Amino acid sequence: MTASDTAPSTKPSDDDYAYQDHALQGVSRTFALTIPELPESLRLVVGNAYLLCRIADTIEDAESLSVDDKKRLSEQFVEVVAGTADPAEFGRDAFARLGDDTLEAERDLVRNADRVLRITYTFSDADRAALLRCVRIMVDGMEQFQEGRFTHGLRDEKQLDSYCYHVAGVVGEMLTELFCAHRPRIAERRAELERLAASFGQGLQMTNILKDIWDDRSRNVCWLPQDVFEQEGFDLRRIDHGRDEAAYQLALGRLVASAARHLENALAYTLLIPRSEQGIRQFCLWAIGMALLTLRRINRRRDFASGSEVKISRRAVYAVVFISRMFGRSDLMLRRLFALLARSLRQSKAPRPDTT
Repeated sequence: MTASDTAPSTKPSDDDYAYQDHALQGVSRTFALTIPELPESLRLVVGNAYLLCRIADTIEDAESLSVDDKKRLSEQFVEVVAGTADPAEFGRDAFARLGDDTLEAERDLVRNADRVLRITYTFSDADRAALLRCVRIMVDGMEQFQEGRFTHGLRDEKQLDSYCYHVAGVVGEMLTELFCAHRPRIAERRAELERLAASFGQGLQMTNILKDIWDDRSRNVCWLPQDVFEQEGFDLRRIDHGRDEAAYQLALGRLVASAARHLENALAYTLLIPRSEQGIRQFCLWAIGMALLTLRRINRRRDFASGSEVKISRRAVYAVVFISRMFGRSDLMLRRLFALLARSLRQSKAPRPDTT
């Protein structure tokens, strides 16, 4: 029996499709910007996949939920995606337990989970299998990485890699499955793409971890690896008072360099996509470009105290879009541009003042 055999038979309405577009705008301006670049056959499923991941993430991040509630709701959500549980019941139950600490757009998304799932249930078995695998792995990772256990950082880089895989690397794998399922020419390079997919996701996730250091600290959470900071002579238990110290900034520089290496793999992944698939290339390039510029700002201001200090400007976003469109068909120029922008990220010594 396939997942589609067990899914509710209610078909999505035009309002459900409109809601998906509306919800994307509310929970992620970045994905709301990049998803429309995809070919038409992929826009709907990738947008839906992002919202499913966001629902799972919202449950995990909710401070109003106990560990037991998070586990129960997350497992129930996996059953909902599989088509073996009622999405409307899940939405009502989860929404009733979310507190004011959860953003209103995310609470609204959870409340309307059934509208999102009605669309999910219309996808092919291959697409639904890719989405279900992603959600299952994410939920499993969330149980392993309960926020309350990591107030002073992750144990080491290996644990950081595991965390990044469960929350982002698996998304790269899911997108690869979807790209290959919908575009036969991309499927010809499946093996090469699969080798780079998780690294692509990790590059984006590490950038977010570094950008959000202080937002996470406000929730008493730290996703930085203790071993990297210990090797530079810094104890992460002192992070709240040590951002001006050279040891802290050196360790941060090492993580910036690591994230840049993953983004280099992300570029290699993107260049495996045929030039004729400009929509998918642009989808990837915009994400890489915005992450790369964010890393440059972090690297230049390693003593930053708020994510707003290293957030790239709207002008920078427009520049990423313009340059990606101009050089999207030139592998040589894309490699040269990446090398130029990433050059300062490959070393952990003190940076020069930011001019970006």
